[in-house]
Amino acid sequence: MTLETMPFAKAMNAGLRRAMEDDSHVLLMGEDIGPLGGVFRVTEHLHRDFGGDRVIDTPLAESGIVGTAIGLAMAGFRPVVEIQFDGFVFPAFDQITTQLAKLTNRHEGSLSLPVVIRIPYGGHIGAIEHHQESPEAYFAHTPGLRVVSPSTPHDAYWMIQEAIRSNDPVIFMEPKSRYWQKGEVDRADAGPPLHASRVVRKGSDITLAGHGAMVSVLLQAAAIAEGEGTSCEVVDLRSLSPVDYDPLVESVRSTGRMVWAQEAPGHTSLGGEIAATVTERAFFSLEAPVMRVSGFDVPFPPAKLEGAFLPDADRVLEAVDRALEY
Repeated sequence: MTLETMPFAKAMNAGLRRAMEDDSHVLLMGEDIGPLGGVFRVTEHLHRDFGGDRVIDTPLAESGIVGTAIGLAMAGFRPVVEIQFDGFVFPAFDQITTQLAKLTNRHEGSLSLPVVIRIPYGGHIGAIEHHQESPEAYFAHTPGLRVVSPSTPHDAYWMIQEAIRSNDPVIFMEPKSRYWQKGEVDRADAGPPLHASRVVRKGSDITLAGHGAMVSVLLQAAAIAEGEGTSCEVVDLRSLSPVDYDPLVESVRSTGRMVWAQEAPGHTSLGGEIAATVTERAFFSLEAPVMRVSGFDVPFPPAKLEGAFLPDADRVLEAVDRALEY
């Protein structure tokens, strides 16, 4: 039996385990990922089973962690780095954007850097400053980096393995609010490839699109809208760089309307690029402007205010109503 129900975090753990079993060059690095198993227990028991040479507790020094991973990749290893929380990635930003993203191009393709950087990101966990941010746009904007974000345990299990097998650096954005949510994982069927978008709910009146934790919000909004007589199609982007636009554009050409939703602030964000590209490719099919729903353009607020900052089903449905008014 290959179909199992498990939480997102356990699916991540199972995917990492399988990748380590399949390739002895795969190493894990990060703060507290060893005996503790990471703050979210994503690496639980891997130190016990693979040893301290392959599951490495590092000092609290993100720039040093990523710099070491780059060196290990140049030496033939496949390091998987965990950044403990999204807001902690910025001390390593220079290493990621000026070294990791550019070294292959600098060597005219003769050097591969198979480094995966895992970043738990996003809100809905009631945490403090620097623990609930959504920095995906920085990395999607940087040529030389692949950026992906699974929304289900099944995708978490398979996409982490595909990311590790990639010869290019991959920023692996993990929606931390999904860690405890359960779903089915088919260990025999990988489903779509790493950079493929996917329609997760069929509909005819409007397209709702997003990634990561926002996909569950969109599905919730679609269920509510159905009860009010509006049929919503939901597209899970899955990959933020490169973006697989074909399923999204095909959906919009069919429905004639679209709402994009994200947790990140809206100004100069991924949503703006998605909206512009969809408008270019499906202009003559659109019956209304592409609507965008996002976090507000302010620093992430204290935990008691996160509900006001983060998009929910009600805000998505307000955008749906605006689109349907055209």
